Amino acid sequence: MTHSYRYLFSLPTLFRRIMTTNPRSNDYKGWSRDQLIERLLALEGPKSINAPKPSPPPPSEDQDQDQNKSLLNRPVSAKEFNFSNHPKRKIALKFCYSGWEYGGLAYQTGLTQLPTVEAVLFETLAKARLIDPEGGMEGCGWEKCGRTDKGVSAAGQVISLWVRSAIGSIEKAQVVEAKDQDIVKEDDVVDDDSGLPGLSEEDFGTLDLHEPSPPASQKSSNEVAKPQNELDYIAILNRLLPPTIRILAWAPVAPTFSARFSCMYRHYKYFFSSHSLDIPAMREAAARLVGDHDFRNLCKVDAQKQITVFRRVISRANIEAVDANTSSSAGGNIERGEGMYVFNLVGSAFLYHQVRHIMAILFLVGTGLEKPCLVTRLMNVAEGAENYDIERKLEVVNRKPEYQMADALPLMLWDCGYAEDDVKWRTGTLEPNSDPTALDSNDTDTRRSGSGTETDLYHQLHSIWNRSRIYTVLDRHFLQAAEKYHRPPYSPLPIPSSSASVTISDLTTPINYPLGGGTYKRAQKYVPVLERNRLDTVDMINERWRLGKGSRKAEKKGATAGDSVDDGDEKKLFIQSIHTFSATRKT
Repeated sequence: MTHSYRYLFSLPTLFRRIMTTNPRSNDYKGWSRDQLIERLLALEGPKSINAPKPSPPPPSEDQDQDQNKSLLNRPVSAKEFNFSNHPKRKIALKFCYSGWEYGGLAYQTGLTQLPTVEAVLFETLAKARLIDPEGGMEGCGWEKCGRTDKGVSAAGQVISLWVRSAIGSIEKAQVVEAKDQDIVKEDDVVDDDSGLPGLSEEDFGTLDLHEPSPPASQKSSNEVAKPQNELDYIAILNRLLPPTIRILAWAPVAPTFSARFSCMYRHYKYFFSSHSLDIPAMREAAARLVGDHDFRNLCKVDAQKQITVFRRVISRANIEAVDANTSSSAGGNIERGEGMYVFNLVGSAFLYHQVRHIMAILFLVGTGLEKPCLVTRLMNVAEGAENYDIERKLEVVNRKPEYQMADALPLMLWDCGYAEDDVKWRTGTLEPNSDPTALDSNDTDTRRSGSGTETDLYHQLHSIWNRSRIYTVLDRHFLQAAEKYHRPPYSPLPIPSSSASVTISDLTTPINYPLGGGTYKRAQKYVPVLERNRLDTVDMINERWRLGKGSRKAEKKGATAGDSVDDGDEKKLFIQSIHTFSATRKT
């Protein structure tokens, strides 16, 4: 019997060779009727007995050539991907994103002006067939470390979830390898008359055209098994994600690991210019934040969460110069007297908008409109809660004064810290090997793993940084050109620290005090923070929400629960929004 081969071209340089065992039409001419019937029965197998079908007349040579051409041109039907046929493992992903491009990190059930980071990530993971989109976030055990709001960026955000794996959990790697050697999958059996069973065009991206490996029994006893390679999660996802979201590293984690609850600390950075600011005064105020304090007056009360405990532990709060050439004493550098600084805030957990509220108070202190002791006085929510100023008794401030929080653009979630035993970040695909002698320094898989991984990720981010520096230089020259014709306006800020708290009688002209990110608030007169109107207490805010919006949501949820819904409305809304977002991006 003569073997013939068909080649299907899907993408440039990618092809699939399908071997068929059916003889050529010319070979049937010398066959008898009984031989032809026997051949048909052999081809169709048991199907011909249970459901006999009339055999078509043998085609002519021209018809046979036309049928072969049609097989090459006919579209391949996509096979449904069955996630249950693939091993899974729990991993953590560390990634960065540009906050100004998104409507926050967390997925939103309603419509948003900008896409959320989680929605884009989920869609990409589903498109790469690393998670099952029908299961939603709950189906893959999705957890995030720290929530960032609209406009806030992150350089070290972390999520944990279950994903498709090439080997499964580390402890199951040997078991999976044994199964791969002994079990023959149904997809490997080619039906003669089925064209390309079980294949779609997407499958041609991962075809292996090398000769099959010999059975384990035929391998030399001296041959050392190489460590297995995991899926290249970083490369797969970064090819599909927009450039404003980049996967930096991944780590295999235990099934009990939680990106949120296993986190030991979160480090936020807030960048700002020293223009019209007293940096030493801001540093003195920031130092008062360290320790265990009540921050209800330095955050936004989220009534929906019904939080009653606002005590948080801050392990670090300081202000540093971003550029090493920036003077650390006067708050400026050689050029224009405006240096870039960063406020570092490290703690185990944070409240809603806590960093931006703290930064707003630091700006007021830096301009000289408030004293550094304002931070301590705002944290004194009960009698004796704060004893920083032991020389005098502090006023109890159990209701938050009205003031505007700082801008979101300069805020970044810099890092999420975990125990070294819980997370070991990696960039390669090679699994750790217990036998160091099995690794070859010249082996390709060995060079791909670890810190020496050669990827385009660094070059991509470096290119973006260099381009942004060009914009900075251009904007600076625009300002220099304007200075030839427009004199910089007079500003009384920062007010010397020796002055008393400023009131309307101290200022004769309107002032612009900073809110971060190049934004300012203009005021005809300045009212000290503790003399402003105050909001309701936390208990009153929570109770008002429970009796109002909370009660309506509970009634709506109860009415929904009464309907016979299998998957739940939230899950359906989530899947529907993912499909809608995917269709929107395609258009």
